[in-house]
Amino acid sequence: QVQLVESGGGLVQAGGSLRLSCAASGGTISTYPMGWFRQAPGNEREFVAVVRWSGVTTYYADSVKGRFTISRDNAKNTVYLRMNSLKPEDTGVYYCARGTTGWGTVNPGDYDCWGQGTQVTVSS
Repeated sequence: QVQLVESGGGLVQAGGSLRLSCAASGGTISTYPMGWFRQAPGNEREFVAVVRWSGVTTYYADSVKGRFTISRDNAKNTVYLRMNSLKPEDTGVYYCARGTTGWGTVNPGDYDCWGQGTQVTVSS
């Protein structure tokens, strides 16, 4: 069973940047789409970004488009999320997940392995 571990979260001022990492162990993620989701207190988990297995094709939520960049290094079994121009509304726990479909979707139900999450807090 693949295990995913996120890191890189923290406290940052609005306008700042963070890079999250998601390291996989116990199996490969190289042939699967990988997604990032986030959840703020009292809110449902929401889609942030997905990258298909090759790393070439990506898709973003409108709320982060142009500010966040998802990437992957299949040789390192790791997925990244670069977050620039952070806003207070980006605050939440960020999770990476392995997709079960070939293309990757925005639906959390289409992901079968999840990390424990990393907290991102953006102060105004």
